[in-house]
Amino acid sequence: MIIVTGATGQLGRAVVRNLLHRVSADQIAVSVRDASKASDLAAQGVEVRVGDFTDVDGLARAFANADQVLIVSADKLGEDALRLHRSAIHAARSAGVRRILYTSHMGARAGSPFLPADQHAGTEAELAQSDLAYTSLRHGFYAESCLQMIGDDLASGELRVPEDGPTSWTARADLAEGDAAILVADRDWNGITPPLTGTTAITMAEIAVIASNVTGREVRHTIISDDEWRNARIAAGMPSFYADILLGVFRAARRGDFAATDPTLETLLGRPPRTMREVLSTAIA
Repeated sequence: MIIVTGATGQLGRAVVRNLLHRVSADQIAVSVRDASKASDLAAQGVEVRVGDFTDVDGLARAFANADQVLIVSADKLGEDALRLHRSAIHAARSAGVRRILYTSHMGARAGSPFLPADQHAGTEAELAQSDLAYTSLRHGFYAESCLQMIGDDLASGELRVPEDGPTSWTARADLAEGDAAILVADRDWNGITPPLTGTTAITMAEIAVIASNVTGREVRHTIISDDEWRNARIAAGMPSFYADILLGVFRAARRGDFAATDPTLETLLGRPPRTMREVLSTAIA
């Protein structure tokens, strides 16, 4: 049996939808905090179990009889995230799970200027020390996250951002489909996967050109200092902690942390992954 955590979130729910195209519903269960939010999955024959990363014993019961568990990374930051992931790993061990799959990030690096990338590296280290078989799914940077970061600038006609570097933005829907393919693959994917990314890495300057072409109006690209960008975000109401996290995206990108591309995701999908142009066109439509 495959158990998916976080199945009421965007990624987890999409993974389950894709699994339902590949295996029968009786081979899938989900572990969620609020079962009422997974009623649509239950209606399709998916077993809904209640599990919480803060309750190791309860989570172990939710993982009972699982062959594989997909741990969708927690929507927390720093030590809070590491603690929750550690609890999920311990619960999987207690339940006798054969393999853990974990949704990591292509830029996972200890000490990364992008805090989530540092915490993903920490969880990967925990998995390596767990004595369990594991697969760390090195997801490309969500294209949807890029649009959230720069959407207001695109609307204004000027993309005012710090210096960056090429980033292989990847559609969440494609990653969910790739994850499902790995979960049902004939072979085990041991350890850390290659980067699961789109086929190209692009800069903010290139995104401005794409946006100009898609919208039919000019979107200028202007490089500003890190401090100017951070201060503008805080002045607009963003908490300083989150402004620092997002600034870390640019700092890590210009080190090349998100520049890798790899054909693995395209092979899993059997087609090219969606491009940033396609993602942007869909968002505008």
